[in-house]
Amino acid sequence: MTERAAAPIPSGAAEPRSLITSFPGGLRVRATWGSSGQATAVFALSEAGASLTDHGALGAGAEEDPDRLCRMELRIEHPGGAWAVRLSSVIYDEPRAIHWDEGALFVVGYGFTVYAFASRSGELAWMHQTGTPVVALMASPRLKHVIVQSEVETWAIRADGEVRWRLAHTDVVGAAELLGGQLILTSISGATQSIDPATGRVLT
Repeated sequence: MTERAAAPIPSGAAEPRSLITSFPGGLRVRATWGSSGQATAVFALSEAGASLTDHGALGAGAEEDPDRLCRMELRIEHPGGAWAVRLSSVIYDEPRAIHWDEGALFVVGYGFTVYAFASRSGELAWMHQTGTPVVALMASPRLKHVIVQSEVETWAIRADGEVRWRLAHTDVVGAAELLGGQLILTSISGATQSIDPATGRVLT
């Protein structure tokens, strides 16, 4: 571990959170994130032995000083090594991630931004700004794209970063899942909608 002097946590803010998760393909992921102004506390327990890239300036609203925003560090270990990235968000948000094996990408949604990293090297393949918080990320061997769901829009994004289709919604989406070959969206009011995940065509 690399030790750093911890800065005082802003009054009323919870301590940074940390979560370790395993993904198919032998990936072990540790995410640590915190509130605005907690960058030093979030990065205090950075682990050695991995390439580290700070993409904080790429996050929505992070043009001036990313460390004034909410920060997150993501460390990915795989059979061939390890890599780590640091991201930023204008809102406090729990990161979402999927390992898209077909695209050889590790896709992360944090705040208003989605990042796609090469799953073995950590190289940034593409990024996408959503405009509203990311609700869910989904992938399937049947699809040639990942599904990015924000509160008011759905995107299908290919491995090269090209948007295959996009669908806007009048209701705020609270949950999304791939079920029975369909993309099922549930609004915060409880209404559901079925979409063909391959084409974006509304089914109901």
